[in-house]
Amino acid sequence: MNNIAGRVREVFRGDQRVDPDALIARLEAVRRFLTAVDGLLPDSDLVPAHTVVERAGTRLALSRDHTVVALAGATGSGKSSLFNALAQLELSPVGVRRPTTGVTHACVWGPLEGANHLLDWVGVLPRHRFVRESALDADDETALHGLILLDLPDFDSVQRSHRLEVDRLLGLVDQVVWVVDPQKYADRVVHDSYLREFHRHRDVTVVVLNQADRLPPPEVPRVLDDLRRLLDTDGLTGVPLLATTAIDPAGMVGLRNALERTVAERQAALRRLAGDVDTVVAGLDELVGSARPTRGPDDGAVAGLNRALAGAAGVPAVSEAVERAYRHRAGAATGWPVVRGWRRLRPDPLRRLHLPGPTDATDEPTESLVAATSVPDPTAAQRSALGLAIRAVADRAAAELPAAWPGAVTTAARSRLGDLPDALDRAIAGTDLGLDHRPLWWRIVGGVQWLVTLTAVVGLGWLALGYVLRVLGLPALDNPMVGQVPLPTLLLLGGLLAGLLVAALTRPVVRWAARRAKARARQRLTVRVAEVGEEYVLAPVRIVLGSYAQARDALRDAARR
Repeated sequence: MNNIAGRVREVFRGDQRVDPDALIARLEAVRRFLTAVDGLLPDSDLVPAHTVVERAGTRLALSRDHTVVALAGATGSGKSSLFNALAQLELSPVGVRRPTTGVTHACVWGPLEGANHLLDWVGVLPRHRFVRESALDADDETALHGLILLDLPDFDSVQRSHRLEVDRLLGLVDQVVWVVDPQKYADRVVHDSYLREFHRHRDVTVVVLNQADRLPPPEVPRVLDDLRRLLDTDGLTGVPLLATTAIDPAGMVGLRNALERTVAERQAALRRLAGDVDTVVAGLDELVGSARPTRGPDDGAVAGLNRALAGAAGVPAVSEAVERAYRHRAGAATGWPVVRGWRRLRPDPLRRLHLPGPTDATDEPTESLVAATSVPDPTAAQRSALGLAIRAVADRAAAELPAAWPGAVTTAARSRLGDLPDALDRAIAGTDLGLDHRPLWWRIVGGVQWLVTLTAVVGLGWLALGYVLRVLGLPALDNPMVGQVPLPTLLLLGGLLAGLLVAALTRPVVRWAARRAKARARQRLTVRVAEVGEEYVLAPVRIVLGSYAQARDALRDAARR
């Protein structure tokens, strides 16, 4: 679909019938459109659509057996004379003082009771309602039974209230008969402000050149041709154009026949509402356009957002703390037992950030998380980078959307910006950093360290006992020799050297494992932060894009006749 408005072609329906079910389906599509864009687009742009849905629902719920036709025209065009001539009664005042018609009069062909609800909705006061029903007519007026004819105030009246009343009623009636006279048929007000605005309602529009009797007979065709040219310029090609005169019954035949056909078809209300939907769809097309809905921002924008979120959440600082914590805990588990106590006095790097850390003498990491961490707050540069990343996400997502939508996408992307800091903090606090359990090799190295330390202690104790025995003059202990070195001395020195050697050999392994732990933690933190970005930034954007797709589909359905 290149353009939705292209589906609403301005063709004159003529004798084409409007299917009520199809019209209701179109109105339902407009309602779905309004639901999809609720809160996303300016309300001022949606007023016509809301009005059409409300008016159409009310009109279809009222009498389908009546057709409301309005006589509209400028001051002095003879509307009231036509009204009285059609009713064959003096119902609407006629005079030389302008404006003559200040209120709307209604004439109902057939029982008034069936039309009262419709007239209440249109807003015609009961004292201005008349019934065209007489026993003297026999069946002469039967063809017009169901017609509600309105005589509207002059739309060019000097009284603003008259113009407002005309504008209101023109939005409610089923068909409009525009009455012009030979003197002002080319007036710019009637063409620019009214007739041209009805180009989508050609099938419920009739134009009459009234007071044709004031023209010489040879001039009537010429004036009608000129008026037809003006109507074509107004976009009203094909609308019925009649010459009428209220003083001669023969001059009313064409208009009366046109009204009889309208009443017999019972299509005017449906055609009017269909034209209203066409007008609304054409206006809404600018809000939706022909852009194909996208699933969301591109991968580059998402990657940039995740980097900015990681920076704002303190992922680099936490991953560095993980590396230091690994080395701290590994040293406490595999280091020389003689200096382990000193290492325990140093705070655990993760514990300082209120992240999982050791809590007991067994050096087991905690399994409980606090509500908030002590990760450093993002810097001004990081906050700025996050704002730019969110804006980039919105811009990329809305790059091909019509002008009305990028603002809604940007608003959605920033809608939960205030909740992001707490969400990121919870994500960091709830991430498994991979330090919950001691590796097996820690236990093995720790056991070896305890074994060599115990060996050194045995050697030291043996030497101390021999020294005490010599001081006391007691028989000395036998000191087996290993080569040229006494066994106690070998145990002491061997244990000390072995402990230092194991510590020296373990240190590079600890550094390598700490870097791996840092990389794993950074990856897990990045994943959790990306989940926050998905929930707090990308999901709202996708909701708006989904609403755009729904609105686009609904408008396509509303454009189908």
